[in-house]
Amino acid sequence: QVQLVESGGGLVQAGGSLRLACAASGRTFSTYGAAWFRQAPGKEREFVAAVSRSGMTTYYADSVKGRFTISRDNAKNTAYLQMNSLKPEDTAVYYCVARRANTYSDYVGPPNGLDYWGKGTLVTVSS
Repeated sequence: QVQLVESGGGLVQAGGSLRLACAASGRTFSTYGAAWFRQAPGKEREFVAAVSRSGMTTYYADSVKGRFTISRDNAKNTAYLQMNSLKPEDTAVYYCVARRANTYSDYVGPPNGLDYWGKGTLVTVSS
């Protein structure tokens, strides 16, 4: 079992920044890839970013590339999502995921029953 708790969400004006954190407990977090997904009101959940077990490889959705940065600190069992130049369309509940994945396709897929998901943190970007 891996327990994930997200933090850092809140209300920010367009153009602002937020840093989300995902604290993991339970099984060794470093054996899992980490990803962020989000779900906006009335929309389907979508992939945002992912980082490999080592932290050396990252993947991003086109909509956030150049604005968001994903990272992890395995010593602290924590993953991060730095979000800059936020837009109103970034408004969503952001979920942290621990997933055994090796490729981009592995990371962006829907829940597969073997993942661990946090409960989410709300990010609201005002115009």
